Amino acid sequence: MSFKQEIARRRTFGIISHPDAGKTTLTEKLLLFGGAIQEAGAVKNNKIKKTATSDFMEIERQRGISVATSVLAFNYANKKINILDTPGHKDFAEDTFRTLTAVDSVIVVIDVAKGVEEQTVKLVEVCRMRKIPMIVFINKMDREGQDAFDLLDELEQKLGLAVTPLSFPIGMGYDFKGIYNIFEKNINLFSGDSKKNIEETIAFDDLTNPELEKIIGSRAAKELRDNLELVWGVYPKFNKELYLKGDQQPVFFGSALNNFGVRELLDCFIQIAPPPRSKNAEERLVEANEKEMTGFVFKIHANMDPKHRDRLAFIKIVSGTFERNKPYLHVRQGKNLKFSSPNAFFAEKKEIVDISYPGDIVGLHDTGNFKIGDTLTEGETLHYKGIPSFSPEHFRYINNADPMKSKQLNKGVDQLMDEGVAQLFTLEMNGRKVIGTVGALQFEVIQYRLEHEYGAKCSYENFPVYKACWVGTENRKSEEFKEFERVKQKFLAKDKRGQLVFLADSHFSLQMTQQKYPSVKLHFTSEFE
Repeated sequence: MSFKQEIARRRTFGIISHPDAGKTTLTEKLLLFGGAIQEAGAVKNNKIKKTATSDFMEIERQRGISVATSVLAFNYANKKINILDTPGHKDFAEDTFRTLTAVDSVIVVIDVAKGVEEQTVKLVEVCRMRKIPMIVFINKMDREGQDAFDLLDELEQKLGLAVTPLSFPIGMGYDFKGIYNIFEKNINLFSGDSKKNIEETIAFDDLTNPELEKIIGSRAAKELRDNLELVWGVYPKFNKELYLKGDQQPVFFGSALNNFGVRELLDCFIQIAPPPRSKNAEERLVEANEKEMTGFVFKIHANMDPKHRDRLAFIKIVSGTFERNKPYLHVRQGKNLKFSSPNAFFAEKKEIVDISYPGDIVGLHDTGNFKIGDTLTEGETLHYKGIPSFSPEHFRYINNADPMKSKQLNKGVDQLMDEGVAQLFTLEMNGRKVIGTVGALQFEVIQYRLEHEYGAKCSYENFPVYKACWVGTENRKSEEFKEFERVKQKFLAKDKRGQLVFLADSHFSLQMTQQKYPSVKLHFTSEFE
């Protein structure tokens, strides 16, 4: 296949939702269609010892939630599909925001009973800001939930989406009969038997046909005809161009757990979703079909295998082809590196690949060269934009609980911070280390991973800080800045990159500082250069 054909058959997307809306289950079922796994492991069912393929960290298996973003690839209908399954839990939103820099489109999963939840609102806002094309999947139709039209209204009002249904449910919960597929004009009947991998589908383009009564019963048939009339009267027709611009969002209904409505979603997705798109760097816009390889690190994962201390840097290839054993320029360090075993992910298996194309995600073994946001090129100096570090909201001193293991602790903290799990601040006054996180659950994850992956125990101590703000670099020589440094010295720290950070102890003191030292600029994300 030619280079252009390889790009055209790639689809790289993320799945986002509130925790428990069924994101990981949907990922499993998509892999099932791609033939990447033989049986899907129910996330909730304890009878099956096999847990979800995409949750491979011990703490995720215990809690039944996804903590890290996992990368999975499969082939379906001659398309190469890369899924980035993101954590829904709000304490890990930062990981999800970063992942959104590496996807070309998104599937938003909504729970039929709970509707739009707060975490979904935030994530969809980021997608809208970046104009990422979105498809909505309303999940758990086999349970009692809200009326379909009410849900569509909620998507428009709470998320500001312009929706158009491409499938419509027949009944719900106990009366759930199936789905009418508006996109393909057929009826998909629900048998309620989740053991059957793929349900039967009946082609049905003429809704006035009396056969409909025989298939789903007269009450459901009348209801379906009335509903579809309303859909066609109220919602705009699907327009692919609007969808690709991020101005229209198609909606599908189904039940991921029972593998229902998932194939329809996938078949439509591979037809309409965009292939790898161009991406903005600070220097210029980079197109996917350029010959020269460029890519950026959007995630680092330490200890993929607890027996070996290895770190993987996940790189999204933006343009050109990434080849094994070929030297590439690490822009920040200004040196050439080559990689003898770049990994691709196929369900839960890692494979070494010789060549990767735009849209692909490659895992590179890393001995500490990479940080999040780093760029690899064939020699050009490029910096990709939009991978922020957010201002943390929870802070604790980290103390070593076992003096014999201080080396392990330092190494562990260092690697986990590179991964972007949390941020490390070193106080200017006494050199004490403070960990800042976006969510409180991350402290538990850090403590657990330090002990189980690095053999180091730590304890925490409260540190009352309201917000961390990065201090701008302009006017550092001014008298005002020197006074700021002198007065606030016990609240000043350095982050891992050596940037100066002001740790405000309350909302009030932050306001007072801004009023008193107007020339000192304070920023809430570290990407303010």
